[in-house]
Amino acid sequence: MPATIESLQFHGLPALRLTTPAGASAVVSLFGAQVLSWNPSGGRECLYLSPNAVYDGSVAIRGGIPVCFPQFAGLGSLPKHGLVRTRNWTVAEERAGDDFAMVILQFNDDDETRSIWPQSFGSELTVAIDGTRLDVELEVENTGYSPFAFTAALHTYLRVREVETAQLQGLHGHEYRDATDKNHVKQETGDVLTIDRETDRVYHDVKRPLLLRDGPRNLGIQAEGFPDAVVWNPWEERCAELPDMPANGFRHMLCVEAAAAHHRIELAAGESWFGRQTLVAL
Repeated sequence: MPATIESLQFHGLPALRLTTPAGASAVVSLFGAQVLSWNPSGGRECLYLSPNAVYDGSVAIRGGIPVCFPQFAGLGSLPKHGLVRTRNWTVAEERAGDDFAMVILQFNDDDETRSIWPQSFGSELTVAIDGTRLDVELEVENTGYSPFAFTAALHTYLRVREVETAQLQGLHGHEYRDATDKNHVKQETGDVLTIDRETDRVYHDVKRPLLLRDGPRNLGIQAEGFPDAVVWNPWEERCAELPDMPANGFRHMLCVEAAAAHHRIELAAGESWFGRQTLVAL
């Protein structure tokens, strides 16, 4: 029996559910091309989705894996996290094999995006699952006649049992920009990163895989094309300022994001770029 891909309404928004014969599943919203759920075979939910998330299309959905493009965070004059996470994408392709399922969603520039960012582009988000693995790939093509530059990220919200006991390995020795300390650049000196306060860091040029230890569960995290890794948790005070997060939401999430934030990606006319994040339940 092959994998299946079915259309559904997720809190009123059109979405796709991918399911493999081994029992792995994912839900992808066409609004924002956002992965909202991922369960590996025999495992529990790996992505955090806020119970207070808004689904009326007015704001991005809080949780899952939002797509940030052509601007990450406030690194420029565009709206925070860019233009595509609150737009409706279209289904370009679906594939269901014996042990995997994959969908490709597409969004191209339109009058609204060009009024904010006067560039011609095509973007595709590919989501693929097998028994224990989730691959999310963002591809951007410059379809215009002049070069442009951008920052981007896959803003992955990982679900954890208790953030204070979770451990993230693999960042030792890397420089990072600390947004909680006037964007000072520091160096990670610990073998393990633990979260006990507001954390908002962009780690530069992260080439090796990361490992998230969360109680009995281990999650491997690897990026390709995205040179940076963002680690974010709003902690108690900032979480209370977010209307679409419960007061204790910060305790059960940790964002570990694949990003191009330290340096902008330059694309000449006709060129394309891709970045991928892979999550593996170990």
